[in-house]
Amino acid sequence: MRPDPDADDDALRWEGDDDATLAPGWKAVGNPAPLKRGEKTARVAGESAAVDAVPGGPGATTGTDAGTDEDGDGEAAEPVGAQTGSVELVVLGVLGGVYLLYTIGWIITALRTATPGTSIVGDFMYSLGLWLAVLAAPTWFVLALRGARTGRSRLVWLVVGAVVLAPLPFIFGVTA
Repeated sequence: MRPDPDADDDALRWEGDDDATLAPGWKAVGNPAPLKRGEKTARVAGESAAVDAVPGGPGATTGTDAGTDEDGDGEAAEPVGAQTGSVELVVLGVLGGVYLLYTIGWIITALRTATPGTSIVGDFMYSLGLWLAVLAAPTWFVLALRGARTGRSRLVWLVVGAVVLAPLPFIFGVTA
């Protein structure tokens, strides 16, 4: 009598693994299958199951976003479940630290630098420019993280910002 190969696999599954309302996009072996935006099905145990079986459930889509890309340029949308790699996370952490140091450098510059004293409007505009410089580094960091579509373009924008936003008055000691 030959043993049933499916009987051994039963020990690796839980009852309800093929439920369409659970974790759309995960294969039975536990690796994520990237879903495109607007995709309504998930691969579960080798079968396709409707993710929108439960109204408002995970992965439920509206009729307006199904099958279209957001900007209408005809490019394929990036997978929703795409994860950031380890190297990219380390680089993002280092660049985040650089931007934090830049912000601290601009704060020190804004606090140490005296206004030229030419006029009230001129002094106000000079101080406003210094404090906008303080806000530039964290704003650039957040916008680069949220605005970039891919990890490569995100890193390029962050490196460009690290070059452009360097607190040169602090680095050269102009504020002392």
